[in-house]
Amino acid sequence: MTKIAVCGKGGSGKSSTVVLLANGLRERGYSVLVVDSDESNPGLYRLLGFEKRPDPLLDLVGGKKKVFATLKKKPSGNILTQEEIRTQDIPPQYMVERNGIRLVCVGKILQSLEGCACPMGALNREFLKRLVLHENEVVLIDMEAGIEHFGRGIEQNVDSVIAVTEPSFDSLELAEKIHTLAREVGVRDSWALLNNVRSNDLASELRAGLEGKGIPVIGSIGYETEVFRAGLEGRPISSDDVSGDIGSILDQLL
Repeated sequence: MTKIAVCGKGGSGKSSTVVLLANGLRERGYSVLVVDSDESNPGLYRLLGFEKRPDPLLDLVGGKKKVFATLKKKPSGNILTQEEIRTQDIPPQYMVERNGIRLVCVGKILQSLEGCACPMGALNREFLKRLVLHENEVVLIDMEAGIEHFGRGIEQNVDSVIAVTEPSFDSLELAEKIHTLAREVGVRDSWALLNNVRSNDLASELRAGLEGKGIPVIGSIGYETEVFRAGLEGRPISSDDVSGDIGSILDQLL
């Protein structure tokens, strides 16, 4: 149905935002696939309530060194070489499911000197390009921090981009850059989402500043102690832990 990339500065709250959106979509009856494409951040699966992370899709292509060669092959029994991929095609060890939310992981940097993350970006791009959704399916992609993924062309294969924006100069500046890059690759909808905002006055000020630069703001999430504690303790985030515009955010996304 729709593919949504969640971007932002490191530490802005991308992963917690993905979890809150996934829970909200599930409560509305949607089937949700979360794609963990942040090769550095290890803990998304815990915030979603899974006991372990699924095997990385990187293993399906034989590791980083074989990504490009494998993806160029004609269909050969490997789902990642198919022209179209559906969630039911993904082998169970590469996708975990809990309460209507599925999780796949592209890959992680695991050791020193293993090289750059470019093959993971290529794999993510091709996976999203070939992924075909059913009518009630939504994909949420937890992107790596920053904007390098735009250089890899990943956002060419998504419908919407959300720039999670905290109250800092760097985060606001990055949100503006993300919005510009999203427009350049033809993304249909691009928004900023305010996160960790401690007062309505501050939220209004930030919204006015972003919208004054032509960046629509899809909503605001306050600073929530329970969300912070969940991240600190590595436990699931509950929708009950947060106040804000999750409902209206979902209305606009859908």
